[in-house]
Amino acid sequence: MGKLFKTALVFVLAYSIALIGFFTAMCQKPEVFSGIMSRTPNLVFLVFPFKPMWLYARGGVLKVGDPAPDFSLEQYDRKATIQLSALRGRKPAVLVFGSYT
Repeated sequence: MGKLFKTALVFVLAYSIALIGFFTAMCQKPEVFSGIMSRTPNLVFLVFPFKPMWLYARGGVLKVGDPAPDFSLEQYDRKATIQLSALRGRKPAVLVFGSYT
């Protein structure tokens, strides 16, 4: 019984450390997180609760009606950069994430 308990304890400890590691990675910049996830075996996605962890790690603090945080993006033609605060109060801004074709 002692050997089974020690094996279970090692498993729970390893799982907990990996869980904390993945959650910490989710809180990093997208480049860091994507680098870690690209080297993660597919089987891991069945073992860990990635969706709840992701929703908690990237939940944010904005609420409906809050002003959007200021940021700058390169324009589609890559000739200029535009800042959100430069558009505030002048005209509506639409952000498209992903494919729009």
